[in-house]
Amino acid sequence: MSGTYDAIIIGGGHNGLVCGSYMARNGLNVKVLERRSVVGGAAVTEEFHPGYRASTFSYLMSLLHPRIIRDLELAKHGLQVLPCSDMYSPLDDDYIVFSDNVKKTQEQFGRFNRHDAKVYPEFDRYISEAANVVRKLLFEVPPDPSRTDFKSLKSLASFAWKYRKIGDRFYRLIDLLTMSADDFLLEWFDDSRIRAVLAYYASIGTFVSPRTPGSAYVIIHHIMGEHEGAGGWGFIKGGMGAITQSIASYGRTKGLQIETEADVERIIVENGRSVGVALRNGREYRTKIVVSNAAAPVTFLKLVDSKELPSEFVRDIRNYRTRSSAFKINIACERLPQYRALGKAISDGALGNFTYPTYVHIAPDVEYLDRSYTDAKDGWYSTEPFLTPVAPTVVDDTLAPPGKHVLNLFGGHAACDLKSSNWEAERPNLVKNVMSTIDRFAPGFSNDVIAMDVLTPDEIDRRVNLPSGHIFHGELAPDQLFFKRPAAHYSDYRSPIGGLYQCGSSTHPGGGVSGIPGHNAAREILRDQGKRMR
Repeated sequence: MSGTYDAIIIGGGHNGLVCGSYMARNGLNVKVLERRSVVGGAAVTEEFHPGYRASTFSYLMSLLHPRIIRDLELAKHGLQVLPCSDMYSPLDDDYIVFSDNVKKTQEQFGRFNRHDAKVYPEFDRYISEAANVVRKLLFEVPPDPSRTDFKSLKSLASFAWKYRKIGDRFYRLIDLLTMSADDFLLEWFDDSRIRAVLAYYASIGTFVSPRTPGSAYVIIHHIMGEHEGAGGWGFIKGGMGAITQSIASYGRTKGLQIETEADVERIIVENGRSVGVALRNGREYRTKIVVSNAAAPVTFLKLVDSKELPSEFVRDIRNYRTRSSAFKINIACERLPQYRALGKAISDGALGNFTYPTYVHIAPDVEYLDRSYTDAKDGWYSTEPFLTPVAPTVVDDTLAPPGKHVLNLFGGHAACDLKSSNWEAERPNLVKNVMSTIDRFAPGFSNDVIAMDVLTPDEIDRRVNLPSGHIFHGELAPDQLFFKRPAAHYSDYRSPIGGLYQCGSSTHPGGGVSGIPGHNAAREILRDQGKRMR
C-alpha cells in the first residue's frame, strides 16, 4: 500500500492535469498517475533527433479555453502563445489563403469564383452563429432525456428553458449533424477548390470523406476555438508540452501531486465502488474517488472487470468507435518546403506580416480529399494523403539549431489495422507517398530532410494509449456526441461504478486540447462532495 488520497487521477494528459488542478485548489488531496516518464499525454514536447524538439502529437493550440487559461494562471506558469500565419493552401500553380478576416478571405475566393466570394460573408455569419450555439454548450453537463425521476426532469426542463432562444439555429445544427461536409458546402459554394478549404477540417482526425453523412459537424468542432484574449490559434513557445507543464506547475502550487512511470493496471472495485488503483509494479493507492483521463474503451474494457459493469453499458463501450486514420511525421530539415506559388503569395501581400506560411493545408480540391479517404477506407493508406505541414520554428527558435527547422506533418488517411500487411512493412511506403505529395507542391523538399519520427496510428496508440491512435478518443459523430458521449446515461462524467469518474476526451465536448472535459469533470466531482468549484 502506497498511500491514501481524496482522489486519484489516471493519466497525466492535459485534461487529467486540469481536473486535478481544479480539485486541488478546492481543497482535495489529489494525485495524478502518469504511465510515461513525461507528463502531458498527447500534448508534449520531445527531442526526436539531437538538437531537434517537436510537439510530438498535438501540434498547434486552437481550442484551449480562455477561462481555463485565466483560472489556472497559465501565463504566470510559463505559457507563451506565439503568432501563427493565416492558413495557406497550395494549389499546383497558385494558392488560397484562408483568414479570420472575412474581407481578406473574400478577396482570396474572388480570385477563383465571383459567386463564392460574394456569398462568403453570409456563410461566415451563418457558420459562426451555429458555432456560437455549440460554444454555449461546452461547459454544460449533457442531460439524460430518458430519465423520469423528478431531479432529472427538473434538470432537463432547466436546460430546455436556458436554450429556448436558439430558435432557427437548432435546424442549422441538425444540418451539420446529418449532412456531409461537401453537401453542406455545395449549398453555398460552386468551386471545388474553395469547398476544399473548408471541407478539409471535416477530415482532420476523423476517418471520413467530406462526402460522408454527418461530417459537416467536424468543421464546427475545429473552428469553435476562442479568438479573443489569450485563446485562439497559435504556437506555444517551447512546443505543446509547455501547455501541460504550465498546468502541472499551477497544480503543484495547490498541492497536486504528480507521479510519472506509474502504469495503472486496474481500478480496484469493492461492493460496486471504486476504492483505489493497482499499478503494474505491485503498488496500490487507496482513495474515495478515481478519475480516469484514459479513453473510455481503455477505462471500462481494460482497467475495470466487465462483471462490475452493466452488460448494456459494456456493449455501448465496445461499440464506441475509435477507428483512426491519422498519422504524424515530425521532420528535422535544412529548410522548410518552398511551395510553388509562395513567391507570388508574398508579392501579393497575402501572408501579411509573415514571409512564410506557418500553417498549411495540402488538399487542392474536394475530389482529392475524397480519394484520400477512398484509398484507405478498406484497411489501407492514401496514395496522395491530405497533409497539414506546420512550421513552428518560423516563430520559435527553441526547437532547432540556428538556421535549421522542424516541420510537423499531420495527415490522413492511414488505417490503424492494415488489411493485408502491417505497419512495420508499410511505414516506408507511407513515407514515400507523403514525400511525393509534398514534393508535388514544394519541389525538392524531400532532399532537405535530415531526420524524421514517423507516427502511424498503431504507434500513436502504443505511445500514448489512444485506441487505434484516435486523436479525439473516438469519432465526433452524431451518435457519439453530447448525451451519447461516451454512452447513454453516462455523459455526466460519472460511471456505473460509484466513485469512478471520467475526465478525458471520450466525454463531452470531445477531443482537442481544450481542457473543458477536465474542468467539467472536476465541477461534477466537487458537486458530489458538497463543494462548489471556484
